[in-house]
Amino acid sequence: MISNARLALLSGLLCILAWPVDGISFFIFLAFIPLLAVEQGLRGENKKRSGWKVFGYSYMAALIWNLGTTWWLFNASVVGMLFANLANSSFYALMFTIYHWAAKRMPQRSAYIFFVSMWLAFEKGHQLWDFSWPWLNLGNVFSESIHWVQWYEYTGSFGGSLWVLLVNILGFEILKKWQPQQGATALLKRSIPWWLAIAVPMTLSLVVFVRVPKATKTTNVAVIQPNIDPYTEKYKYSNTAFLELLSDLVQPLKKEKVDFILTPETYFAAGAGEELNAFPQSPFYSKFQQLATQYPSTHWVMGIQFYQLYFSETPPNYTANQIKEKVWVDYYNSAFGVQVAHPIEVYHKSKLVVGVEDMPFKKYLKPLLGNLMLDLGGTISSRAKQAQRSVFTHGDFNIKVAPIICYESIYGEFVTEYVRLGAQFLGIITNDAWWGNTPGHQQLLSYSRLRAIENRRAIARSANTGISAFINARGELEQTLGYTQKGYLLGAVPLYDTITFYSTYGDYLARWAVFLAGLFFLLALSKRLKQHD
Repeated sequence: MISNARLALLSGLLCILAWPVDGISFFIFLAFIPLLAVEQGLRGENKKRSGWKVFGYSYMAALIWNLGTTWWLFNASVVGMLFANLANSSFYALMFTIYHWAAKRMPQRSAYIFFVSMWLAFEKGHQLWDFSWPWLNLGNVFSESIHWVQWYEYTGSFGGSLWVLLVNILGFEILKKWQPQQGATALLKRSIPWWLAIAVPMTLSLVVFVRVPKATKTTNVAVIQPNIDPYTEKYKYSNTAFLELLSDLVQPLKKEKVDFILTPETYFAAGAGEELNAFPQSPFYSKFQQLATQYPSTHWVMGIQFYQLYFSETPPNYTANQIKEKVWVDYYNSAFGVQVAHPIEVYHKSKLVVGVEDMPFKKYLKPLLGNLMLDLGGTISSRAKQAQRSVFTHGDFNIKVAPIICYESIYGEFVTEYVRLGAQFLGIITNDAWWGNTPGHQQLLSYSRLRAIENRRAIARSANTGISAFINARGELEQTLGYTQKGYLLGAVPLYDTITFYSTYGDYLARWAVFLAGLFFLLALSKRLKQHD
């Protein structure tokens, strides 16, 4: 018999082996079977401290999974990496422990419903609260196997999470009923439903894939990749110097018809940035206008840091940072859109990286901890954010683009808000250079492919050091500019106006899961279902 520790180790390793970008997605359909076996065995012991053992073994599996897939965070901060992995592992372990508790108080089938709904509810909550880190939400595992999950346009990535959990539970139930003396042939026959549970959604996905309509309109987009090292170069030069670099990079585009030019996140971020309210009158903006007039029909979407000053004895809001007595400042990680003879458009990043751009629960923790940040890479001043999404519009052609900033591209329902506002393609501006040449920047690019499928929108992605890319509405990479390469990509980006089911209804699966998790938790608490077992 395999020990519980080895089973937990196996679960963690299977998750790593399944995870993008170098993993084999199929392993995720086996990854939780060993851990379910650990829980079942400990439940059978019926000991008072079995819950602590379940927590320990599931924590071990989750920590292996977290460290094996997001170890690259240490490039920005060892402390931040340890905190993110240790804390996130505890959340997954807590779910298995609660499931263990509930399974003792209700029939197995009900316990499974509770477990699946609780997991989906957690993944949704992990997208919303101040410690948001949905990097390892299970639906993300298929970002390199896009032909398997074309039905995300109906379910979003939560459909993938549901698929993974149900297939693992089915596989565990099949193994429970099989005895080694029955032989491999018996196991193979018993496993037919498990294989079908994998094959049928894949087949449906291929049917959806071939039916994705082709766009009838396109727009010409250039994505810029300046390849600026954030540790040795980014804060050594002025915004004017970066403007001169941009002018050199786009010089060849004068010969082309370019409707949009995208630069990376915080491309202009020297010093404190640019003052938000005075920006249209600033010397820097005047210099940029000189460049923009050379491309009169081009709409520029660029990353910038803005700031806004307040003079007050007390904090003007909970996001403001005090820089000296009676002087406060809000910093914004922003995108601004500019086209000659048209108004400036501004969008402030709304999904901030915890511990880097946003102190979690700042309203409550700042009085106790001051300005302590985890420093997972980048600057460590707390940022302000925008409550609603914005889209930028080409003034001549009325083409709408979503100005998605970096980390925001992980959040499925969040991105649908741009689409409902009329975005015809998704523009992602990002700076992943803090993590070095590791799987970090590759995973973030990979996850954005799921947003293309969910919304049936093509993506133009401008990354500081790579990987810049064009992604079609099926999630396929059409052009890429590799890590540390300097230059640009130019492509005809398809435009779409139709709205998918998922774009319309968002994370409805997760909302139902929240309801079911709450209902079955109360049923477990009352033990009413156990009476009918």
